[in-house]
Amino acid sequence: MIKNFADLDLDPNLLSAIEDMGFERPTEVQAQAIPQALEGRDILASAPTGTGKTAAFVLPALQFLQDFPRRKPGPARVLILTPTRELAMQVADQARALAKNTKLNIFTITGGVQYQEHADILATTQDIVVATPGRLMEYIRAERFDCRAIEWLILDEADRMLDMGFGPTVDRLSTECRWRKQTLLFSATLEGKGVEGFTADLLKNPANIDSEPSRRERKKITQWYHRADSMEHKLALLKVIITEQAERSIIFLKTRERLADLRTELERAQIPCSWIQGEMPQDRRNNAIARFRDGTVNVLLATDVAARGIDLPDVSHVINFDMPRSADVYLHRIGRTARAGKKGNAVSLVEAHDQAMLDRVARYVKEDIKERFVKELRPKHKKPVIKKKKKDDKKKSAAKSKKKATKKK
Repeated sequence: MIKNFADLDLDPNLLSAIEDMGFERPTEVQAQAIPQALEGRDILASAPTGTGKTAAFVLPALQFLQDFPRRKPGPARVLILTPTRELAMQVADQARALAKNTKLNIFTITGGVQYQEHADILATTQDIVVATPGRLMEYIRAERFDCRAIEWLILDEADRMLDMGFGPTVDRLSTECRWRKQTLLFSATLEGKGVEGFTADLLKNPANIDSEPSRRERKKITQWYHRADSMEHKLALLKVIITEQAERSIIFLKTRERLADLRTELERAQIPCSWIQGEMPQDRRNNAIARFRDGTVNVLLATDVAARGIDLPDVSHVINFDMPRSADVYLHRIGRTARAGKKGNAVSLVEAHDQAMLDRVARYVKEDIKERFVKELRPKHKKPVIKKKKKDDKKKSAAKSKKKATKKK
């Protein structure tokens, strides 16, 4: 049973960096993935965001590089692919923090950076390169990046890479790195797109890790909901939460149109906010995130597509202004709070038609999500009752249809 990082056979210099970062004990995915990766296994892991997955692949990679030091200067030995430039930078920053007591060089290769800057990096010794698939492929075609030295290939947020159309590029990169020893693939879910969109020979006999965050990790997030009678009621509830209860909130909406409407309402109420949405120019997106990150604004509006993979510190509340389309998306959303060992809150604003989804979410997270009230804004309508079909009812309706079928004959 792995209870703390010292049980993971990691180098003392990595353990002291972990301690400096304030990590106390491994999360579920770290406790499962790190030992398997250190034993030389390929890894196929499902890990929702906020469960410590970056350290789950960075720590064994750093340990490998120290166990087998390079004999002479040269190109990268570990390649980490991420779907976005932003995520690449986050992963590289965390890798540098964990590697601070080593002499390992960690670089990023992403879009939006001058060619010369990358040329300078590629002319030096690299140990770990964190890259986005499209830009890296350009350098490989131009014979600027040498894949023959890659010993570990790591795919972070593999499902999102497929959503963004990177499947064929990743398959091509896998072929270019065919001399590698190990492959680690991390995806939010292992069903459907998470893996099947890549070629079958990407992983060899992988260790399957399906890491639902442990109850202890989820307990750090207090979840509740408020019922709303109408859009006006919902807005009034939201304003109370973000002005009187929350310090820093991310508010989730299901479409760009809904986001634009809410933005207008908050501007009218003189509540400053920034926002991110799909198909947004990178500089505007970076600017919006920077304003939230540095505390210029304490409210960030986001659609699900835009918020995948961003790691923002000290988010006190995740607010579902719109309920998500599925329960696993709910888990992604609430993973934005209670990061790095802190506590957090997840609040859902629920209209009558959302009640069925709320029940589904509660079953999925195996937790009772309690209702709360704001004194002056209690709902006037009764809570809708979602009828469950009893087994007897099902049997009766099956018997009825059988009778009908017999009569027809």
